[in-house]
Amino acid sequence: MKRRGVFWQSSKTTAGVRQGGRVLWALAALALCILFDPAGLGAQTPASNANPTQASLTPLQRAIEKEHQRLNSTDTEERRDAVLRLGALVRPESSRVAALALSDAAAIVRATAVRAVLSLPPEEAAAFVLPLLGDRDEFVRREAAYALGMMRSRAGVASLINALESDKNPGVRGAAAVALGRIGDETAAQPLAQSLVRRIPRSGFLNRITRRRAEENEFVRRAAARALGDIGSTNAVPALIEILSNERAADDVRREAARSLGRIGDAAAIPALQRAALDARDPYLSQHALEALRQLETAGVRKSM
Repeated sequence: MKRRGVFWQSSKTTAGVRQGGRVLWALAALALCILFDPAGLGAQTPASNANPTQASLTPLQRAIEKEHQRLNSTDTEERRDAVLRLGALVRPESSRVAALALSDAAAIVRATAVRAVLSLPPEEAAAFVLPLLGDRDEFVRREAAYALGMMRSRAGVASLINALESDKNPGVRGAAAVALGRIGDETAAQPLAQSLVRRIPRSGFLNRITRRRAEENEFVRRAAARALGDIGSTNAVPALIEILSNERAADDVRREAARSLGRIGDAAAIPALQRAALDARDPYLSQHALEALRQLETAGVRKSM
């Protein structure tokens, strides 16, 4: 026991000597730092030496700058992710940086960028997005149309009407109809009404030679019928009555026409709604027509004699 105690005491003493040596080395290093840095320890950190401008940025500014740099990546997915993150910040300054991607070489990046600029004031955002209604890629044109509707800026009405009337892709025409309904400008009522009854050239070489035409795409007509209800213009009532009464039209298009007639609230629609409520082969159309008649009754609309 005595020998074990002496050995333990000796080991403790050796450890103390080693610890004391480490302290002396630390003091010596401290002295050297003071000697070569008279202004004081830690006057400048390595980070601040490397980029003093970056150190002065706020956390938001640093986050935006990080994604700004990623927009220069050669990887398409990284650029798209950067645009998504800029849009998720929901700040005008981040949207302005995201607007740089509207001219990206990749369609998926351009299409993503049109929604990333929505934190800007509507007129400013519309100015950025409007040129993309003429983009070579139909997906980008469609997303641009939807984004303009979300902005609800009247600056996009004329261009959206042009897309509704002349774009070759039905998805883009349908998106333009949806956007016009969201904006709610009455000048779009007549073009939307025309799209309900419009006939367009059929695709295919033979059909181009014979000039055969087909009814407008069902999705476009349905979107137009709903948009007319959103706008609420009585100028659209005749076209909506025509599509409601057309038994060859798709059922879901006729349903939207019935709903919109109820929302517009014009007494001229009552006879057509009554016929649809009683005679339609589609039970859902009958239900929509009946609901529209109830709306008219609640609003105090009566059939004129």
